[in-house]
Amino acid sequence: MLSMSAIDPQLDNPPCAVAPLEHAQLDGILREVVERLAPLDRTPCSPGEREAADWLAERMRSVAGVKVTLEDEPSWGIFPPTAFALGLLGMLGAALVLRGRRLAGSLLAALGYAGVVDEAQNGPRIVRRLIRRRRITVNLIARVDGPGVQEQGRPPTLVVIAHHDAPQTGMLFDQTLQKKIYERAPQVLESVKTPLPQWWVGLAGPILTVAGALTGRKRFSRAALALGAFGTALVADVWRSETVQGANDNLSGVAALVGLAEMLAVRSAPGMRVLLVSCGAEETLQDGIRAFIASHRHELDTERTWFVNLDTVGSPHLVLLKAEGPVWMESYNGPWLSDLLADHAEHLGIPLHRGFRARASTDSVIPSRAGYPIATLVSMTDWFSPANYHLPTDIPANLIYDSVADATRLVYTLAQDLAANPQPHEKVAAALPN
Repeated sequence: MLSMSAIDPQLDNPPCAVAPLEHAQLDGILREVVERLAPLDRTPCSPGEREAADWLAERMRSVAGVKVTLEDEPSWGIFPPTAFALGLLGMLGAALVLRGRRLAGSLLAALGYAGVVDEAQNGPRIVRRLIRRRRITVNLIARVDGPGVQEQGRPPTLVVIAHHDAPQTGMLFDQTLQKKIYERAPQVLESVKTPLPQWWVGLAGPILTVAGALTGRKRFSRAALALGAFGTALVADVWRSETVQGANDNLSGVAALVGLAEMLAVRSAPGMRVLLVSCGAEETLQDGIRAFIASHRHELDTERTWFVNLDTVGSPHLVLLKAEGPVWMESYNGPWLSDLLADHAEHLGIPLHRGFRARASTDSVIPSRAGYPIATLVSMTDWFSPANYHLPTDIPANLIYDSVADATRLVYTLAQDLAANPQPHEKVAAALPN
């Protein structure tokens, strides 16, 4: 790993490397947030999601120097209904091919394939906008301005994002198989560093349907129908299942935002604006962050704005993602920021695993596509899954608060460094190997 002193000799002692809150103080803040919000049913676009945002706004306003706004934004609700409809469309296509209507069946399969890609890979979301009712989610933006910010037109800005809505559970998220693989062949998971692509099940059916139509072989279409039924049943199970408490996913990130606000109130980042953004409707597949970028992109210069995403940081091991993609992988923009964050982790003695890629979409992909450098902090268990991910066991008692505290301290130190070096990418890019 590249040493920070290779970037700038002054960074042998990075600014404010020691957090301005004692461990017990920070731990108390994190627990307060998680335990207060976990009992709320925070299904995207629900009254509970809004209640969580309202409480969080009042909690942030109690911190000196923090200015808070709540913004209503459009959303189309949880993703399973749309995915279920697309699954039925694919099954209908396979059934038509089996009955000899190859052209019609292939067309429906192609439409189903395109719809799944559009949903999973964060496309323009044509299908959900056509068939779903528009609803309202709420984003929270807490602004902390360091000394000297008001004199600047577009100050250097660090945007730290999390999400306060919570996911539904279902058989799809059972971790038994991955645990067994870890027990019998842990080197397999270590070498792959990415989970199985769940959305590929929804894509395999339409591909087999078209193959059956082109070749006339009914076994392809039968396999497509079976795969479609399996995938659609899994989505239906998620649709009917309860919303979990989401202590790890993602009250861990929300609690870190409050912890950062409290730290910055004690010792701000001079000349730096920090936006602590808690999005709604992440579990709809990124409706909240899409709205935030659309509403605020004109205010945020891509050359002087950096993003950090805190998503599910309450597992035993902190992880710095390098890419994500439910269908195909997309590397994050500005990898130098991840390198800088990793160097700070090393300096602080915080273990940070690298090289992992996510098969689930996160809020990171939206600012990355918009041209902003972004670093994505998540966390994992020994078997390379987020702890209690989308499971009823995702409760405050199972949260690793030390991991949340480490993530909070790490981002705080990064903010201080960016304030001291408002154009860090030039030095980092020059020093990092190609």
